[in-house]
Amino acid sequence: MNNKITFFIGILGVGLFVVSSIIGGILIENYSLTSQFISETYAIDTEYGIILRTFGFIPSGILLTIFCFLGFKYFQPSKLTKIGFCGLGIFYGLATVIVGFFPCDSGCNKEFVDPSISQVIHNLTGLLTYIFVPISIILIGIGLKQLPNYNRLSIQAITYGIISILFIYLLFSGFNPEYIGLYQRTIETLFIIWIITCAIAIKNKIPAGYNV
Repeated sequence: MNNKITFFIGILGVGLFVVSSIIGGILIENYSLTSQFISETYAIDTEYGIILRTFGFIPSGILLTIFCFLGFKYFQPSKLTKIGFCGLGIFYGLATVIVGFFPCDSGCNKEFVDPSISQVIHNLTGLLTYIFVPISIILIGIGLKQLPNYNRLSIQAITYGIISILFIYLLFSGFNPEYIGLYQRTIETLFIIWIITCAIAIKNKIPAGYNV
């Protein structure tokens, strides 16, 4: 596939996620960006939840999955880089699709009282995302470090991964719970910045082993 098409797939996936997150917050009265999860904008009982999931988050996840599974082909062969991109595709791209199909209960049921099956799947998927996505990004960074001319990209990946782990710790530790929305948005922003960074790098490359 043409590297520019892959670039646009990644950017469109990111764009749908960002726009859906912003619109979802605007549509809910008194919604707080700092204290509420993104998932609360498309929870089971929200008025526009189905629309946001169907035309925003689920297509975004599909595009991000495709982008990640194509992404490693644009770098010289490295097992760690391939594993990292596949992990990113599964635990970020595909996971976004899954949480779209299985939204959380009203208010995302933070106390986890009598949760629905959808809430259980949603929470488990989110947990796997926040465990494995930072690891995947760091693996990509370590893999890129083994390749020539990728030192800067490698440092960026490792840095984003480590910082995201810090905020994930804050998110799950219960530290200043009034800021859980801010913690989550910082984590998601780091993931998104990394995907955009990869997309830009890919845009200027020819995939390894491809003929053009």
